[in-house]
Amino acid sequence: METDTLAQRLATEAVRYYGQRESIPPATLARVQNHLLDTLGNALGGAKAESSAQLRAALGHVQRGMFTVVGVGGLAQAEYAALLNGAAAHTLEMDDTHNASSTHPGSVVVPAALAIAEMTHASGRDLLAAIIAGYQVTTRLGMALGPAEQYARGFHPTSTCGVFGAATAAGLLLDFDACTLAVTYGICGSLSSGLIEFLGDGSLVKRLHPGWAAFGGITAARLARAGFTGPVTVFEGMHGLFQALSGAARPDLLAGDWDAPEILQTSIKAHACCRYMQAPIDALLAIVREHDIRPEQVERVEFGLLGVAWNVIAEPRVQKLDPHTVVDAQFSMPYGGAVALARGRASVQEFSDEALDAPDIRALLPRMHCVHDPSLDPLYPRQWPATATVYLRDGQRLHARVEDPKGDPANPLTDDELAQKFRSLATLAVDGERADRIVAAVQSLADSPSVLPLMELLGGVPAHLRATAVHL
Repeated sequence: METDTLAQRLATEAVRYYGQRESIPPATLARVQNHLLDTLGNALGGAKAESSAQLRAALGHVQRGMFTVVGVGGLAQAEYAALLNGAAAHTLEMDDTHNASSTHPGSVVVPAALAIAEMTHASGRDLLAAIIAGYQVTTRLGMALGPAEQYARGFHPTSTCGVFGAATAAGLLLDFDACTLAVTYGICGSLSSGLIEFLGDGSLVKRLHPGWAAFGGITAARLARAGFTGPVTVFEGMHGLFQALSGAARPDLLAGDWDAPEILQTSIKAHACCRYMQAPIDALLAIVREHDIRPEQVERVEFGLLGVAWNVIAEPRVQKLDPHTVVDAQFSMPYGGAVALARGRASVQEFSDEALDAPDIRALLPRMHCVHDPSLDPLYPRQWPATATVYLRDGQRLHARVEDPKGDPANPLTDDELAQKFRSLATLAVDGERADRIVAAVQSLADSPSVLPLMELLGGVPAHLRATAVHL
């Protein structure tokens, strides 16, 4: 086996980091706990969506395992639990986002890590360290490939890169050495997938992407552990990932500062829609709130957008003005602007079948316009800024620019806002008392000897019934 490939170096760094998990700084542990809680809130809320029920029904024949399907009290084999939980966590479009890689690492890495941590009866700190490492691999790979490069080729970075992060978390929790983890990456290369063609018709397949990547990561780990092989030149090889998914790969970006991990640069969403819509909505809401604007006063709203966002949330305009599904709405800047103006927020309730056909929202859609603002592009992908300009019927013109939308590391949600978001999503599936217990369990996880009490709260097998650890 080659010993100095990018996969080998990445695996060596991941194993080293995990081996030093007792020395992870408290501030980093607090951040990963926040992201874990946020992902669990999304998974709990998303578990009640019709698309999640459809997935559970389709996969009913394989759900004979011991591992927790969050929010529904179901059990499945480990990789299928990760699939279902990952899909649910992405359903509400409120899962976390890493700007520089344009990935949603939480909805991939957390489900895979939870399943294997539950399998191995890992400690809370083991789980948290594996999640940090999974985020690091997902995001650094996304940065190395370049999000705009992937989008231009029709790929969804969360899925294509997430499988490697899921495999990292799974492999570390299974005590892989660097050689085995590098081989796991080689297998992941053939499981890396996910197309953005869903943008054309608002189909549900996008929700499958994180779950499928989590499934693939665990599957790759199973195969590597059994002795199956994959090319450790998976990244830089002649037919490797960089060649396949990017025309301008930056291999140097695959190596990062593990002492300042990328989870610290990951955003937690404030609105229930595409990440590219967060800053424009913030800008519009800032104008509405500062000037007490009512919908009937508005002649036109113009959003200044990044070029990379254009074909995701702005075009084709005819389609964006007439969303037929919730997925359509989650990727329509006109719809996001209309709900923000009409309702003063853009929560899960605004991105729902009930709101989709609301007359007051539909009436505002034609007033929403998007323009490409080239001045924003040099800041991408580290920042995702946007502008909003409101033209009132009395002739006034009101403008706002947002550099860092609410939830970004530079403009984070407060502890109270995080708790409020979690509770609003979690209580779609569990009662308030259980939601509070989940919060307490996550907040104390760094010092917990086992993840099983948390899994029980999420709907898993009671801890006292698990006599021995279950292994691959």
